[in-house]
Amino acid sequence: MPFHEQDGLRYYTFDIFPKTIVQAIFTRQGGVSPYPQNALNVGGMVGDKIENVRTNRIRLFNALGLTPDSIHDVWQVHSADVIFADAPRPMEAEYKKADILLTDNPQVTLFMRFADCTPILLYDPKLKVIGLVHSGWLGTVRGAASTAIQSMQDRYGCLPADILAAIGPAIGPDHYEVGEKVISQTRKAFGPESENLFEQHGNRAHFNLWKANQVLLNNAGVQQVEISSICTACHPADWFSHRAENGKTGRFGALLAIQT
Repeated sequence: MPFHEQDGLRYYTFDIFPKTIVQAIFTRQGGVSPYPQNALNVGGMVGDKIENVRTNRIRLFNALGLTPDSIHDVWQVHSADVIFADAPRPMEAEYKKADILLTDNPQVTLFMRFADCTPILLYDPKLKVIGLVHSGWLGTVRGAASTAIQSMQDRYGCLPADILAAIGPAIGPDHYEVGEKVISQTRKAFGPESENLFEQHGNRAHFNLWKANQVLLNNAGVQQVEISSICTACHPADWFSHRAENGKTGRFGALLAIQT
């Protein structure tokens, strides 16, 4: 089963990955934040007390047997910028802005926060390289997934055919109505392939982030892709959703580490 529970926390894992990595996307269940209660919010800029956020982050690391100070996280800005996380981020260090994290260091846990944008997890089991990507509509049209694969090739020598990829819970096309700005930028980025990335609901266009990121991965040479197909807006008991909750919500956490 993809859902698991540990220490009162509920999280999702992917079948495509072997046990040589630790991987999880945590739901909102099992924390100390008032969203509305017992919520596992890990976002520090959503009106929650920082003490709650820290406690929640420690809880999810402990649930998987990981050391909290192994964390490497970033200030997510909807970019296609890459950080090579060669070591954990020192707690006193300033956050770097990026939406792609890569490492081959087993002492590092990659960590990101989500509330509708697409989590993309990457793993090369031959070279033991992992990657975590935050990709909303802007990161998608900027090709964050493609950039991550190219960076794994350039920095670590990974072959795309060896890379396993997983696309996690995000806002689904049934809820993701978009306007002309998103449509035009998607058409510019994807060309003819963009026509398969929109669904019509009445006279409204809805964007399929899952399919768009799968296209990016496939075009980069990654053929082994698992998609959760879980819409965050459809399942508010499990997931924070910026769209469904009108911007007043928390962030759920995704983490990835090489098993030691």
